[in-house]
This record gives sequence, structure tokens and C-alpha cells, in this order.
Amino acid sequence: MHWYRNLFKPLMDITAALVALVILSPVMLVLVLLLAIANNGRPFFLQPRPGKNGRIFRVIKFKTMNDRKDANGRLLPDEVRLTPVGKFVRKTSLDEIPQLINVLKGDMSLVGPRPLLVDYLPLYNDTQHRRHEVRPGITGWAQVNGRNAISWEQKFAYDVWYVNNISVALDLKIIRMTIQKVVKSEGINAAGVATMERFMGNG
Repeated sequence: MHWYRNLFKPLMDITAALVALVILSPVMLVLVLLLAIANNGRPFFLQPRPGKNGRIFRVIKFKTMNDRKDANGRLLPDEVRLTPVGKFVRKTSLDEIPQLINVLKGDMSLVGPRPLLVDYLPLYNDTQHRRHEVRPGITGWAQVNGRNAISWEQKFAYDVWYVNNISVALDLKIIRMTIQKVVKSEGINAAGVATMERFMGNG
């Protein structure tokens, strides 16, 4: 499937991302306004993430949490900083829409392993590092099989399985399953927390 991975998939990504941005532009404008109000004029969240072959890029997402801090200047827990509009945006996965810009730039794909924190790079074993053999995705095999509600070990196993089995049919299946998951709001968070717990390595 090298022809698909190296030629057709990038073309499909750019075409689909461009069409999606045009269609979703009214929704994006409303969200930019609401999130700017909720986050003191900062509707977007940009953060360095490793892409294909570990190359660092800046992922673009809607900002769902404010920057409230405690008396010592430390950020409050994620679940406390999650704003009401941010909670809705995250529940409906609308926070991922700006990543279509990353797809147009060639940093990401529509489908692939999610781009995680740069801090995790030295913590991966050789098998887990294989998730960086392809462009990271807005959605992926791990996302439609549990997203933040599964363990890191399961997540990485799904990511590597995807790298080994990438195909047109699989990508279309993941996109279809993603739409179903978004409608049902399944697997958004791990139990009792607003975001996935940090990856601490392989013990």
C-alpha cells in the first residue's frame, strides 16, 4: 500500500480538508467568538507535537480550558479549568476542527496516530516509536477503539497496528466510525478526569 500512503492519501487529505474548512467555516467563526470570550481573547491552543519521523510541528486546536492558577501560580486541574463552552466543544470533538489547517500544511493526515506530547518521545520503546512512521491524524484507530478511555498500552498497540495495516478501506472505516463516535460522544475522557492521564513510560 505504498502507493496509497505516499501518493493518494496526501492528495485525499488536502482535498477533504479544504472542502471541510469551507463547509465548517460558519461553525468555526461562531466558536472563535465564543471561545475568545471564554478565554480572554484566546480562542486557539497551539502546542509543539511530534509528527512523521518525529519532526516537530505546532498543532492547532480550539482552546477549551482557561488559564486559571492557584495561589502559588500553578495551573488548576484540567477539570476545573474546562470552561462550559469548552466542555461542549470537547464533547462534540469540535476542538479538533482547526487541525484541518495542519492537514493542509502537510503536518497531519485526516487519519493516523494522534500527535502526542514532545515530552513522550524519549519514553517510547522501539515498537511504540513506529507510530511516527506515518503522519499523525485528526482521528485514528485508537480513537475509534476507546480514545481517552483506554490505557496507554492499548492506545500504542492500536497505533502500531494501524501503521502495519494502513489502506484505503481502513481509513474509510475509521472515518465512518469516527462520525458514529462523535454523534454518541463515546470515549472522550478517562473515568473521573477531563483529559487522558500523562504517559509515564513503560515501567
